[in-house]
Amino acid sequence: MAEPGVKPERGREPVTAEAVLRELRLFELRCQGEEVPDKLVELCLSHGLGPVALANELLAFVTSKDLDLQLTAEGLDAFEHEVLARRGSRGRRGQDERRGLLYDAHSLQELLSEEQEDELLDAYSTPCKGSQKRSNSTPETPQPKRAPSSRSPYGLFSPGSFSPSVTPSQKYSSRGGRGEVVASLGSVQGPAWSGRGGCGLKLFGCPEQSLGKPYKFMFQKALDVREALAGRVEELGEVLRRHHGLQEFSSTSLPAQEPVTVLGHIACDGNGKLNASSVLLVGDREHSGGAQVPLDLSELPEYSLFPGQVVALEGTNSTGRRLVVSRLYEGVPLPFHTPTEPMAEQRMVLVACGPFTPSDSVAFEPLSDLLEVVARDRPDVCILFGPFLDAKHEQVESCQLLSSFSDVFRLCLRTIIEGTRSAGCQLVLVPSLRDVSHDFVYPQPPFAVPELPKEDRARVLLVPEPCTLDIDGVVFGLTSTDLLFHMGAEEISSSSGISDRFTRILRHVLTQRTFYPLFPPSEELNVHFEALAALAALPVTPDVLVTPSELRFFIKDVLGCVCINPGRLTKGRAGGTYGRLLLRRDGNGDGGKNGNGN
Repeated sequence: MAEPGVKPERGREPVTAEAVLRELRLFELRCQGEEVPDKLVELCLSHGLGPVALANELLAFVTSKDLDLQLTAEGLDAFEHEVLARRGSRGRRGQDERRGLLYDAHSLQELLSEEQEDELLDAYSTPCKGSQKRSNSTPETPQPKRAPSSRSPYGLFSPGSFSPSVTPSQKYSSRGGRGEVVASLGSVQGPAWSGRGGCGLKLFGCPEQSLGKPYKFMFQKALDVREALAGRVEELGEVLRRHHGLQEFSSTSLPAQEPVTVLGHIACDGNGKLNASSVLLVGDREHSGGAQVPLDLSELPEYSLFPGQVVALEGTNSTGRRLVVSRLYEGVPLPFHTPTEPMAEQRMVLVACGPFTPSDSVAFEPLSDLLEVVARDRPDVCILFGPFLDAKHEQVESCQLLSSFSDVFRLCLRTIIEGTRSAGCQLVLVPSLRDVSHDFVYPQPPFAVPELPKEDRARVLLVPEPCTLDIDGVVFGLTSTDLLFHMGAEEISSSSGISDRFTRILRHVLTQRTFYPLFPPSEELNVHFEALAALAALPVTPDVLVTPSELRFFIKDVLGCVCINPGRLTKGRAGGTYGRLLLRRDGNGDGGKNGNGN
């Protein structure tokens, strides 16, 4: 019988404190405080719920939040605010009724809550009720949506929490050549090739030369940009003068009948792509006052140029309006770092670049596969480049994720950190300008992960983009920005002695002594030029330069530096590549060996 003043609805159990408590005891939920039973009855009456429905909602809420089974008044207030208040007045509808409808934030959260409730009910139901359960699978994936992959020990990432579509990518699942070595340099070791742990890892150089925290951007003035560019031209000009034994530089605007040597940076005379007929030289501030002069490259036997390149040119400028170039003085790379202590033993480094999910799905299968490789090979250092949640992902661009970008990103990092813990490797996380939840500025500050577990703080290194690392005396240059693609679209050459464009671009990076020498930069990049000059310059020529790119993977020896493009872990909807390097010191110095795995 219902309590006085409470009339039970037809076909529904009367709402009493005893009935509600009886349903809660089935799920071992207990009340803490005398006011809690009355609050439970109030919730039932206010939101039109029966005791069974309220118990199911409470169990789903407590389980999803990983809360204590003791219900308090404060916990019920949070439950009402986060779950019941979002139910709306429309009530529940089946999955078939929702198909083809538009969703808002509240209805998406309601859908998520129903899926969580059905899973919990399935866990407590008997087999005879199986015919009444709502189907939780698709023809492509007969396993439940939220069930972790049986082949991976890392079930932390539950993509069903973030997207209405969690069907694994069929193209990625059916990829061929898995584990195949597609490029190598030097002797690739056999199955015994694995890490040993305990290596020294730190940022290279002075702390003042490394970006350690976010900074204000979008406030730079045109004069500040000009000062940064002029300072770079003067610095590299002095290097060119000393190395090539040049005399004083001349002005680009003064007529001269005899050959002269001028200093400046390459530019284009319009907004189009650079070509042999549109090349300008913007003179240095000291000798030319920034005056521009068109270049005639017809007498130059070979060249490779790109906008922003600092060069010294020799030629004749008889009218003061056009410089006929006869010689191009190339830059010189910085010296290599000489370690104070020799490497005790060989080290293995694994490098991989995001995206870590196919473009048509948020099932992070590529990430799980990579964590299995880390657990198998146990590298000394694992370097992962962003994007970890790609701004170019189809479901990110269309805003189909159910949770915020920051929540998905934090869970992704948690999966990576916990998935590499058993291997005992040092973990380096490099951000990307395609990380949707991070600052869109270059140079880019490191990730802020205040909830990083104490046990992992010694082995997880959060670094800026770009950065230089010291791994047991071997210097690594790391950048997640696709400078190969950006510079490859702008570089021009003629009869160059180096036919490989990748090699030419990498030589420019090393001789221009900066991670990003292109100016103006790509439209995809938001560059802070003062920070670029101070924080993105190469302190030394790195022993290994890692430059992930959309372009084809490779590993090359360029001016004594081992340059590697490990590719991306996924290429659209298909699988991609990653890289492995074996570092060891011989009588001639350090050697880097690599194999890119599919």
